[in-house]
Order: sequence, then C-alpha cells, then structure tokens
Amino acid sequence: MPTPISGFSKLTKEEKINWLATQYSTESKSTIAILKNYWNSDTNLQQLHDEFIENTISNFYLPLGIAPNFLINNNLLAIPMAIEESSVVAAASRSAKFWLERGGFKATILGTEKVGQVHFIFKGDSKKLTTFFGKIKPVLLSSTKHLTQSMEKRGGGILDIVLRDKTDVLPDYFQLHCTFETKDAMGANFINSCLEQLAKTIKDEAKKYSSFTQIEKEIEMVMSILSNYVPNCVVRAEVSCPIDDLNVKADITPIAFANKIVRAVQIANVEPHRAVTHNKGIMNGVDAVVLATGNDFRAIEAGVHAYAAKDGYYRSLTSASIKENIFNFSIELPLALGTVGGLTSIHPLAKLSLEILQKPSAEELMQIIAVAGLAQNFAALSALVTTGIQEGHMKMHLGNILNQLEATVAEKHILTKRFSKETVSHTAVAEALKDLKNN
Repeated sequence: MPTPISGFSKLTKEEKINWLATQYSTESKSTIAILKNYWNSDTNLQQLHDEFIENTISNFYLPLGIAPNFLINNNLLAIPMAIEESSVVAAASRSAKFWLERGGFKATILGTEKVGQVHFIFKGDSKKLTTFFGKIKPVLLSSTKHLTQSMEKRGGGILDIVLRDKTDVLPDYFQLHCTFETKDAMGANFINSCLEQLAKTIKDEAKKYSSFTQIEKEIEMVMSILSNYVPNCVVRAEVSCPIDDLNVKADITPIAFANKIVRAVQIANVEPHRAVTHNKGIMNGVDAVVLATGNDFRAIEAGVHAYAAKDGYYRSLTSASIKENIFNFSIELPLALGTVGGLTSIHPLAKLSLEILQKPSAEELMQIIAVAGLAQNFAALSALVTTGIQEGHMKMHLGNILNQLEATVAEKHILTKRFSKETVSHTAVAEALKDLKNN
C-alpha cells in the first residue's frame, strides 16, 4: 500500500523516480530504466524540457512526421505533424497530393478577435451599474495602458469592453466582456493580466462612486480569465474542382463520389453521434500541427467543439456542395494561435516546425492548420464512402501490431510484404506470426 508524501516537489529528479518506482511499481528496476532511457543525452536540452512543467521525471515522445505537397494560397508547404495515430500523416499527404493537381487549397482569415471576461456579483440597481460603467470605461482602458503599450505598437491591444447583464441566468451576475487583438501572440498571459487590472480598477472605482449605496459599492469579483471560445477568431479553408476531376477510384464515377461526400456531410449535420467522430477526424489533422508548433491543443479542442455547437446543435465543421457541376468542400474553424511566446519560442522542435512552415504569422498558421483539418476530413470521407476506413488504417497500423507481438526485424519484413495483399487484423497477424515462428 503506497504512503502519502510531503515535499515531493523538493526532491531531485532521481529521488522522485526512486520513490515512484518503490511505491507504485512491482518492477522497480525496470521502471527506473524505462524512465531514464527516455532522458535526453544532451543535459542542457534535458534541463530545458524538465523546466517546462513541475515534477518532471522523464520525456514522453510523440512521432513528428511530415505531410508534403500542400499548396495553400499558391504557396507549396510541407506540414509538420506530431501525432501517434496510424494513418493520419499518410491521409493528410494523400489529400495534399490530390488537391495539388486541382489548384490546391484556398484559405481566408474571417476574424482575429479574442475574448476575455471579468465575472462579478453586483447586488443593486442594474441601471445604476450601467451608468457607472459608462462613466468609468475610459478609466478602465487607461488603467491598463502599462500592459497594452507594447501590444498596441504591434497593432494589437484591447478592442472593446462591454458590460453584460447576466441576471436572467444567475442572480446578481454581471460581466465585463472584453475583446482583444494579440497579433502573432496567442495572448493568454496578456489577456489575463489586462482582465485582472480591469477587475481591480472597477472594484476600486465602485468604492468611490457616490451614487452607489454601501452594498452596491462592495462589488464581489469572482474571477478574471480569458475564454477559449473565440467565435470571431475564425479561418476558412476550401477546395473546389469540376465534378469530372473527382476521379478517385475506377469503380465509382466522379458524380457518384461527389454526391456521397455531400451526403456524408449532411449526415454529420443532423446526427450528433456521427458529427462527433466526423469532427474528431478533423482534429486529428488540426491537433497534430498545433502540437508540432508548440500551441495549446486543449484550448483549440474546447473552442472548436463549442463552435460546432454554436447554434445549439452539434454539427459538422465542414461543408460540401455541388453547384453548376463544381464540387466545393470547405471548413470554418475558430483558432487562437501564436507564433511568438510560450513553447513556440523555446521548444527546439516547435521552433523548427515553424521554420519548416516558412516562419508564418499567426494568421498564416491559422490558415495552414485549417487546411490540415480539411485535408484530413476529405481523406477520411473519401475512404468511408468508398472502400471503408479500416482497409487503409489497418495497413498503416500493421507496424504497431507487429511491435505489440514483439516480431523481429526479419519477421516484420516478411509479414509486411504478405499483408500488403491481405486484410489486416490483430488475429490474422498474430496467427501468421505464430506460423512463421513454427516453420
């Protein structure tokens, strides 16, 4: 039975590992060896990684792959993708090659506005609060000048502050709804610092406001925090081509293929169970590039899925249509990203990924990531409406199965060649490997 520990964070990395192995592992020597095996031999690089988070004991690696041949707004790019799931990079690459020969992807920024809110409780006359806010709004803005000056020089800053009365959903609940432009920074620290200053200022000003009663002067600040829901920080990506150019497989006509894609998207628009998996496939492409560039995939996931349900019903993030014999396929995504600050500036592979992408601005990175999501969805739908998703996926997954079964290099070579013409399943591969070992 493990025992609680005090002062764990003060232990050295070696001491943390030894304690963990002793308390929570039946094979302590093996546990220690595995953790140390994933340390970087470059001590300076390892120290850098150790300092990203607290209580670091080792590194957890993800493969970094490249999906080439992405033509985006007439720029040819190779997209770095950090992901562990088989077939994602291959699918993206396949889509990129397909659309490269049909004019490539077009992407447009629809907005870059980010959001933060000051949540507070006001027990009093809401009309008096509205009047008070109107008088002190210039004071609120001026109180943040020491925080916004640098951002304003880059063309960013606080765009607006709006008082919102939310008492219809929660008694005495109000908020300052603030919008920001943060240019190439994701801007979380900037936004949160501004919000905390705004909260302090409104609280201080309320105490001096003569029209408030004593109770009204005591505004209760609940929290000040950015929102990861950014419905006005949106990018659109799209592809289109004549129907006759959709010659994906010999056994299906281009018009039949186009109609199947349109119908698949329609289903994802009316059936939430399908929509969730449909959008998860999109996020395979999105998250892989978000991770590779040192951005926050949890924030992106939360914001994107909220956007998919913005009208109160969870729907597809992509759209497909046929008009005048032209097939159109598009996506709109809310993406709050950064190309400066945070891990983008200090993680060596994140910096390299941005360099491979030709050092994009935040807006350009929004376009690239939206395209990756659209490409992923096109590949998934193309497989689903023709051969099915498993044929290609399981062939890519074959290597993982062989590793699980501890096949040798020679055995992997033989079985990879064999299953290039056979259906891949865990059972079939296990039986084939058993027969190979017995002969």
